[in-house]
Amino acid sequence: MSIQIYNPTTPGRRQTSVNKSEEITRREPEKKLVMIKKRTGGRNNQGKITVFHRGGGERRYIRILDSKRERYDLPAVVVAIEYDPNRSANIALVEYGDKERRYIISPVGLKVGDTVITAEKAELRDFSGSGFGGGRSSYSSSEFGGEK
Repeated sequence: MSIQIYNPTTPGRRQTSVNKSEEITRREPEKKLVMIKKRTGGRNNQGKITVFHRGGGERRYIRILDSKRERYDLPAVVVAIEYDPNRSANIALVEYGDKERRYIISPVGLKVGDTVITAEKAELRDFSGSGFGGGRSSYSSSEFGGEK
């Protein structure tokens, strides 16, 4: 992921940097994996305004991530790399063999068409990570073909 550094043309632009979106392949999120972020509008549990000047604005959404990675020994193909406004990392939309889709945090170097697998005895490739369930994660740019 490359970083774009702006020239200091105005005081607001001085020392500003953002992530470039070269690797993002899809702009709209998967509808089944999105939920509305509930906001309070400055009101407490009694409905009384406790913080002024809150409320209105555009509706915000939360992407539902598969952080536990509980589908062991099932390869999944990366369908798209997407931007997530709620975190600094991009997210990857993966599709399993039974056509179920889930979001995972996209590691550096992951591309559309790569195969991702979470398994106890997975061979670690360029990305080494694990789900919270204790399994090992791996991805390969070719089809998963067992032991290599």
